[in-house]
Amino acid sequence: MTTPSKVLSVLDLRKQYGSTVAVDGISFDVNRNEIVGLLGPNGAGKTTTINMVLGVLEPSSGSIRIEGVELAKRRAQALARTNFAAVYAPLPGNLTVQQNLRVFGLIYGVKELAERIETLLTQFDLVRFRDVKCGVLSSGEQTRVALAKAMINHPQLLLLDEPTASLDPATARDIRARIREFARQGTAGVLWTSHNMYEVEEVCDRVLFVSHGKILLEGDPRTLPREHGKATLEELFITVAREPLAMERH
Repeated sequence: MTTPSKVLSVLDLRKQYGSTVAVDGISFDVNRNEIVGLLGPNGAGKTTTINMVLGVLEPSSGSIRIEGVELAKRRAQALARTNFAAVYAPLPGNLTVQQNLRVFGLIYGVKELAERIETLLTQFDLVRFRDVKCGVLSSGEQTRVALAKAMINHPQLLLLDEPTASLDPATARDIRARIREFARQGTAGVLWTSHNMYEVEEVCDRVLFVSHGKILLEGDPRTLPREHGKATLEELFITVAREPLAMERH
């Protein structure tokens, strides 16, 4: 069986709560070795989209395929090669770093788990925190643990919702470098949300601008602003947030 070229395929995805449409028929892909930025103001539908890809929310309509496997029909198989990290989803604070990695490793059925944990502790500079409870770690240390947990099952699709939001610039730069390295090696893809346009420009290969549940713009974050008469990605972001109708895709 050939391996699909796309890690994630989202087709005509929609989520509605009563009369409120949170995600309004969006379609996009994430390719292998690609970092795709999902950008937009608060309430644009980014986290709702990620939660549907994670199987936490059920779409009102549309389809999600992870490595060619339809999430709605073969949920366990689709999610087995997926993982996630976000600042608003901290790991249990009363467990040590090693205990957290072990628990999630068992949940994912990771083979040779002890060896995998040692690799991740070294990779994310966490060896000295092995027996420290996560609740007493700094925000930067907690982020590194969350990323180690997100890598535990060798995911093919990594979902990152504002992974560097609470970090100082040096720690954020370190985290970005680790994610870039992860995406360049192997066959995985990354879907990344952020409000930091400098970060997006540095990290993402492609960006999708979302507003009111729709994708308005798509392209290379380094050239997209000029294509729409803006000097910077931040200026483009502000325009999308304030005047989405003016930016609607023709």
